[in-house]
Amino acid sequence: MRPPDIHQYLRRYFLANDSPILEESPSHLKVQLSVELDKELMNRPFYWHYLEKTGGVPNPMTLTLITDNNRCPEGIKGEPVHFGSVRLAQIFQSAKKLGAFVRMYEQKQPVGQSSHPLHPWLCMNANVAFQCDRKKDVLLSLGLNLIHGQIVPQFFERLESLTLTPKIPDYCFTLSPMIRVESGMKRLQKMIRTFAEQEPKDWAKSAMERWKSDDALLEAFYEQEEDKPESYVAEKQALKELYEPRIKVSLVNGGIFYLHQQMFH
Repeated sequence: MRPPDIHQYLRRYFLANDSPILEESPSHLKVQLSVELDKELMNRPFYWHYLEKTGGVPNPMTLTLITDNNRCPEGIKGEPVHFGSVRLAQIFQSAKKLGAFVRMYEQKQPVGQSSHPLHPWLCMNANVAFQCDRKKDVLLSLGLNLIHGQIVPQFFERLESLTLTPKIPDYCFTLSPMIRVESGMKRLQKMIRTFAEQEPKDWAKSAMERWKSDDALLEAFYEQEEDKPESYVAEKQALKELYEPRIKVSLVNGGIFYLHQQMFH
């Protein structure tokens, strides 16, 4: 996930949750948090508990996030965020909690008084984590046309150039899906599994080699002992938990998007 992708994701997250952007460059955002997002992100439970008890006036904080350290204007003080950072992971979790599944409509300037059809697309954003003693995360964004079944990769990037609204625009109507949402989700989940299975296995092979090397050192350390102590068993298990390759797929969020485009090329 590149810095511009992170920037656009954060921008939409804050605006969708009633948190206006006070200041912005291509590499940073300064946001006035809503009460809800202050509670979600800023870890001030005692402040909010006190305020609710006393009936005081809420004063949510502002938050400045730097999405590209290399391009950030001089003098901007804020919190760097990047793919894999604690703050971005927190925001992913918050987005999943607050709006795991959304319904949005593309808004375009109407031409005349005629009605225009909007095509239903199912979007699924998933994180594929390749884990061993090292970790690599890949964010997949897939879109499925619920009428003819076309699947489009990097779907979130395609949405960035569109104007979306939670209410159906004037002079527009939605086309009925031919593919049920549940069936569409299964198709996209299958594609995500296929991606994970086809990823080159070099990372796993390297982890197994490092595991084998450390395991040999452990065996050499305890080779003189016929009855292995509990520490040997514990260290053996710790090596397994550290090095054993595993793939974890988690849904970040998703939605139904009604768009003017029937197909993406």
